[in-house]
Amino acid sequence: LADAALIRIAEREGIRKIFTVDKRDYAVYRIHGRIRPSIIP
Repeated sequence: LADAALIRIAEREGIRKIFTVDKRDYAVYRIHGRIRPSIIP
């Protein structure tokens, strides 16, 4: 649930880069349903 909340905040704020150590979880999310976020390890 926290992952989805952070994606929603990224959508709202126009952020495309996400820093995470849990790359596999964020690989399935899309910003606005179509844009894959840039994941920074």
